[in-house]
Formats: sequence, C-alpha cells, structure tokens
Amino acid sequence: MKHILLPTDFSENSWNGIAYAMQLFKEEECTFYLYHAYTPIIYHLEYVLVNPEQFGIVDTIKNTAEENLNQLVLRISTTFKNNKKHNFKTYAKFDAFISGIQAFVQKYPIDLIVVGTKGATGAKEVLFGSNTVQLFQKVKCPILAIPSAFTYEAPQEILFPTDLEVSYKNSKLSFLKNLAVSKHARVNAMHVSTGNDLTEIQENNKAQLEILFQETAFLFHAVKSMNISDAVNEFQLKYKINLLAMINNKHSFFESLFFKNTINQIGFHLTIPFLVIPSMATDLDNK
Repeated sequence: MKHILLPTDFSENSWNGIAYAMQLFKEEECTFYLYHAYTPIIYHLEYVLVNPEQFGIVDTIKNTAEENLNQLVLRISTTFKNNKKHNFKTYAKFDAFISGIQAFVQKYPIDLIVVGTKGATGAKEVLFGSNTVQLFQKVKCPILAIPSAFTYEAPQEILFPTDLEVSYKNSKLSFLKNLAVSKHARVNAMHVSTGNDLTEIQENNKAQLEILFQETAFLFHAVKSMNISDAVNEFQLKYKINLLAMINNKHSFFESLFFKNTINQIGFHLTIPFLVIPSMATDLDNK
C-alpha cells in the first residue's frame, strides 16, 4: 500500500498532477491524501489577528475548502471510474503551504508527494513556482512535479543525471528502482564530467548504481565537457524521455542548479515530470 500526498489549490495545474498520479498508480493499492492549506488574506490584518474566530472567517473558508475537496474526490471517481484500489482522505488546514506539508509528512507515512506545477514555455523562463522549489528545499520526501501541459504517458525512458558523488548503499533510489521495474522502464544514468577520469569514489558509486538497477534495463552515459543543463537538453532531443529524476544532495549540481542561481529558474527546458529524491534516507527506503 502506497501513501501519496496530493496538495491542491483547486487549480487545473494541481488537477493535472492529481490526474497523473491516478494513472501512474492505477494498478496499485494506494491511499491518496488530498490536502489543501488555506490562509485568508484578511487574517493578516492586525484586528483579525487578535481574535479571528469572532469574525467567522476561518470557519467559513474551511467549510468551503472541505466542500471543494469533496467535489474533487467526486471528480476523480467520475474521471477514473471508481478505481477500487484507490482510497481517498481529505484534509483542509489553516496553515501556510510549506509548513503545512512539512507537518503532514511528519505525521503521516507519506511515500511520495505529487504536485502539479506551471511548466516553462522557454528555456530561460521560470520553470517551477516558488512553492514547488521550496518543497524541494524543505520537505524530506520524494516529490514528483508534473508540468501543467504534460499529458500522461508511462515513464518508460527515465533520465537520471548524477555526479556520482553520492553513495547508493542506503537505497535512496529504491522508489525510482521500484517504479522502473513496475513500468518496465529503462533508466538512463548520465554523468557529465570535465574530461577527467572518475575517482575511486565515483567508480564505486557507479558500480552501486549498476547493482541497484540490475532488475531493470539500465544504461550509463558518460558525457564530457558539457554544462549539465545543456546535457539534459541534448539528451531529451535524442531520446523520448518520460521522466527526469535527480537526488537533491547538498554540494551537488542539483543544489547549484536550483538554489545558488535565481531560485526558481533553471537552464534547461523541462516539459516532462520531474522526480526529486531527498538525499536523506526515508522510511520509503525500507518498503
């Protein structure tokens, strides 16, 4: 049984993420947690902060949110034919988006967060909204971001760029491995170097990757003297990639791509789902 968190603001972007999750896991038993965080704008006014309950604002918005969540469950059930393997729970909470999800992940056994996000229309445009980037930064749980314009297709060709600086002995990639096996996918590991030979540590990590993915198709691609963003772009042009996956590891190229430059801009044009796996091992690794 998988436990999957689906944050929603009731937009079509968030619906696209939900629809992707329904199709990705249609053959698996899952509990989906539909979660909506709300913070009334007027709540920030000083006189409301003293005692917001007297105005009935929070209760009214919570009731509306709960009704919208119920309607969302109905839409899912109607669209995806009442999948008997899927169970739904709804939560409307007065909280900020990120802190609410952090608390939710700590309280419930969440295996994956699937979030719909705005997709870029040009290579230098904003790729993800600030909420999604903050999820990558602050929530220690695998996160799958689905661009708004993406129409579901099974992830049969997966691109996994890596600097080979992370040890895989603790099975941080177990979710990706299990996904690749279940979807009969090929994992394309790609290492971009400056032309130097791999260090002993990198060679060991490469061997760990090969062992980890021995149950599925696995290819290793060595790319020399190229910017990581350009390498990802070029690879997407050559192959029909359905999913990009990265480990969010400090002091890695992932960190430099997302957090050292403009926080919500990135050099490659991503129009496919993006799986971000935290560097810290999670309970998911043991499942």
